[in-house]
Amino acid sequence: MATLNALNIPDELYAQLQELAKAENSSVDAQVITILQKVLQAKTQPVEDERYKNVLKILEESSRNRRRLNPADFGLPDSTELIREDRDR
Repeated sequence: MATLNALNIPDELYAQLQELAKAENSSVDAQVITILQKVLQAKTQPVEDERYKNVLKILEESSRNRRRLNPADFGLPDSTELIREDRDR
């Protein structure tokens, strides 16, 4: 695990970190890691959400533009007839 040394943290900020760590029953280091994770997740989440929306949009457009294919257009038998024949055996 990498080490991050932060210098010149204002006393008031460090005191707030200590209070938060005490309230959460964790160390100051653990609290800083938790805060950093939350901030980074909040920054990257909109990008992931936007990608998800774009994928959904593409899928919707492709399903709208897709036309139904008729097997008879390709000289293939109708699947309904094939199933009916198979059941009648």
